[in-house]
Amino acid sequence: MAVPVALIQGASRGLGLAFCKHILKSRTSAAVIATCRSPDGAADLRVLAGQHAGRLTVLKLDVDREEDVREAAARVKESFGRLDLIVNSSAMLHPSGKGETSLRDVSAQGIISTLKTNTVGPLVMAKYFSPILQKGGGGFGQQPAEKSKQHSGVIVNITAKVGSIGDNGLGGWYSYRMSKAALNMATRNLSIELGRSRPKVVCVSLHPGTVNTDLSRQYHKNVPKDKLFDAEQSVSYLMSIIDTLNIEKTGKAYSWDGTELPW
Repeated sequence: MAVPVALIQGASRGLGLAFCKHILKSRTSAAVIATCRSPDGAADLRVLAGQHAGRLTVLKLDVDREEDVREAAARVKESFGRLDLIVNSSAMLHPSGKGETSLRDVSAQGIISTLKTNTVGPLVMAKYFSPILQKGGGGFGQQPAEKSKQHSGVIVNITAKVGSIGDNGLGGWYSYRMSKAALNMATRNLSIELGRSRPKVVCVSLHPGTVNTDLSRQYHKNVPKDKLFDAEQSVSYLMSIIDTLNIEKTGKAYSWDGTELPW
């Protein structure tokens, strides 16, 4: 069987870095491609690459720049020829670092910037990388015996519970909520189109829980300790879900505990 290949978009810190560490440790034969905006400034990622020479490849990719995504896809195709998993993990809460608490805080530029990174970026990733995922060998997820239901690759978009329209009872955080709700729609659309392809690609949105990272740390004071995860713990939960994915689970959003999230 071919070596599984995973690409983690937004791998310099937080969940992305934790995904790299987890896969390198738990899948001793897997190759990992880690992308970030500025590899030269990603000290932790450079250390990890040194520890796993030959297994971890670091690529420069700014998800806000379509030309970066296109060039990275060409390099991956040339060097690896295939992919089994993509995790889109980079995100911003808002350019200011704070979620809007009311309509007074909303600005057009803030919404546009947040949507560009959180929604447009993962969709453009799918545009350029899905043909390479279709050449994968199904190295992640479960493959049913029935050949027509087997998949080649998996796209995971990291969403957030606050992006659920049905679950929204508090309001606020316009840009972030809208960007994640739109990302969920992109995931659903992708699951339909890539579920018709031969071979098929599984597409899901995953909610990591409340994670102790820079993105939302200032809002954690009221979060119960047992519901505040470090990045490694969250990724462990998410990888357990990824390992159970198949084409029948495509096009849905799942929380860290495996429960399905309402759109």
